[in-house]
Parts: sequence; C-alpha cells; structure tokens
Amino acid sequence: MRHGDKIKNLSRTASHRKALLSNLACQLIEHKRIVTTLAKAKALRVYVEPLVTKAKENSTHQRRVVFSYLKEKEEIQELFDNISVKVAGRPGGYTRIIKLGTRVGDNAEQALIELVDYNDVYGKGTTAKTEPAKKTRRSSAGKKKATDAADVVEEAPAAEAPAKKAKG
Repeated sequence: MRHGDKIKNLSRTASHRKALLSNLACQLIEHKRIVTTLAKAKALRVYVEPLVTKAKENSTHQRRVVFSYLKEKEEIQELFDNISVKVAGRPGGYTRIIKLGTRVGDNAEQALIELVDYNDVYGKGTTAKTEPAKKTRRSSAGKKKATDAADVVEEAPAAEAPAKKAKG
C-alpha cells in the first residue's frame, strides 16, 4: 500500500530521479517548453513551480536554495533575471501541460510542458484583458439618442412615400 506516499517515483532510484528532474528543469528553463512523457511532465511541474516561486525573491539565499536543485549557473541566471520578471504578477501556475498522444515506439503517453508566460499563441488574449475596458454609461440619455436617430430614419422614407403616390 502507498498510504501517504505523494512522490512520483518514475521507476527510478532517488538519486536517478533527482538527476532526471534537475536536468528536465534546466531544459525547461532554457527552452521554455519541452516534450516528454506525461508522468515525467507531472512530476516536473511539482519540482519546477516552487523554484520559480523562489526566483521571485532575488536574494543570495534564494539563489543558493535554487542552485542546490539545479546545479547550472546559466539556467539559474535565466530563471532569476528573465523568467521571474515575467511571472512577477502571477500567483502560481507557471507551467502548462498539454497532452500530445502516444509515442510510436513504446506507446508512452507524450506531453508538452511549457512556461505559461512564454506561449505566444495563448499570450495574445491576456494582453487585451490587461487594458482597461471602455466604460459605458447605461442611462436613458444614451437610449434616447439612439431612438431619436431611428425616428429620423423612419420619418424620411415615410415622407417620400406619400409623394410617390400623389404622382402616380
């Protein structure tokens, strides 16, 4: 039984799993999106999101904590300098997992894991939401102007209609 066992073992020893997740996290930070198996992507999300949260606070202590997980200076610099600036306003949920289907060779379920703020396709809709919406007033004055314009349009054809009948 696996009572209280919340870690995804991925059929690996602890040291192998630690090295695997560290390497996957570094690749995700470098490339902003990677394709891997669904089980690894779900395990990686649990591993990476706390590191991104730690990167929001740019201090020596937080850099050392993240370095104990990643071990690559270039990726830590990328995480603290670029990624943390982009996700500063986001309270969590820095990654997105998209299922891709099964792999041809061994039928393993594939998934794409990406950093949410670096997706160009989904990111376009969020920029429009950040702009303040136009404020409209719902008052009788606005409705009155619209009905006055409609009355003018209706009166003009009505005036022409009797004139045509008189000629004919």
